[in-house]
Amino acid sequence: MKQSMLFAPTLKDAPKDAEVKSHKLLIRAGLVKMTAAGVYSYLPLGQRVMKKIEAIVRDEHDKRGCSELLMPALQPRDLWEESGRWANYGPELMRLKDRKERDFCLGPTHEEVITALVRDHIDSYKKLPLALYQIQTKYRDELRPRFALMRGREFVMKDLYTFSDSEEDLNAWYDTMMDAYTTIFKRAGLDTRIVASSTGQIGGDVAHEFMVMSEVGEDTISYCTKCEYAANQEFSGLTDGDPCPKCGGEIATAKGIEVGNIFKLGTKYSKSMNAYFTDRDGARKPLVMGCYGIGISRTLMAAVEQHSEENSILWPKSITPFDVHIVPLAKGKEAQETIDRLYRSLNDRHDVLLDDRDERAGVKFKDADLIGVPYRIVAGKTLQEGKVEFTDRYKNETVQIPIEDVEERLKQIL
Repeated sequence: MKQSMLFAPTLKDAPKDAEVKSHKLLIRAGLVKMTAAGVYSYLPLGQRVMKKIEAIVRDEHDKRGCSELLMPALQPRDLWEESGRWANYGPELMRLKDRKERDFCLGPTHEEVITALVRDHIDSYKKLPLALYQIQTKYRDELRPRFALMRGREFVMKDLYTFSDSEEDLNAWYDTMMDAYTTIFKRAGLDTRIVASSTGQIGGDVAHEFMVMSEVGEDTISYCTKCEYAANQEFSGLTDGDPCPKCGGEIATAKGIEVGNIFKLGTKYSKSMNAYFTDRDGARKPLVMGCYGIGISRTLMAAVEQHSEENSILWPKSITPFDVHIVPLAKGKEAQETIDRLYRSLNDRHDVLLDDRDERAGVKFKDADLIGVPYRIVAGKTLQEGKVEFTDRYKNETVQIPIEDVEERLKQIL
């Protein structure tokens, strides 16, 4: 893509309300733009990263037998009354009325909708197990939206729901999705830690969170310095120096950003909402459910937090908005023709961004650092010799190579 056609309004300085590194860079790099407190537009660069994250999520879910659907954000009060959460969810639930004074909410989550959907079609053990997921915008009326995409009032989330005929099958799905999440975040280039947690407003019996360790995280994790034990401090109550409940070792604490969570719901929603099936013996039993969420937009924010410096993002290879950034500095018709040929050649095989703007070299380089593409080709003074500067930002290495060798170099690393 030519940068002159890319809507990426980079900024020299961050807005005053941006407190943490990722918030500043999300705005400065032209990834997102605030529309209202806790509500953001995802600009083309941010959307490209989001789509890369979503593609990883879809791949790992589909290969495990999950089916994608899309449920409504607008949910009727009646379903929430069935589950008992209309009165209990709290002020975070965005409520509204239609023109006939009927009550609705904007969904912060979809347990009610999915349970109602499945109960009308799954009436026998022969139709189980079932795993359905969606990627959709969610809404929560947060009292204090913070840090751009970390705690917003509108955000993008993947939620999966599994339906089983037994606790044993639920446990198998739980283990499957724990493995899937581990793989997803590893593929997305995030260093995460699995911690036990409270089931909170979702409910159920068992829950775990996937945390990106970060000093700007809103959650505190209690973890053992000797074994693999880790839990959200709100759940464990453990602090620095306490003995580990698993091995007796010493507990330490750290901050983390929650990017995913998984819950064993059991029969909480199926019983209250009359979602039953007939088992092999002809007995009527409630569906056994699990739910599994990934914050897509929060994963974007966590990636910036974990893979950046003050004035520069360096995207993990799997979610970078572009693979290669060509920065032309040489002038003249012949140079332009050479650059255009290189761009067309590479663009046939890779996601390439060409900075064709009429800007000073300093502006181009600062914007390139902000945008964060890992591989950069600078066509400058050596272009007349048939050479370009090739920068591998992961290695912090720049070398001069012949133009005809660029494609081979990219084949080796992409």
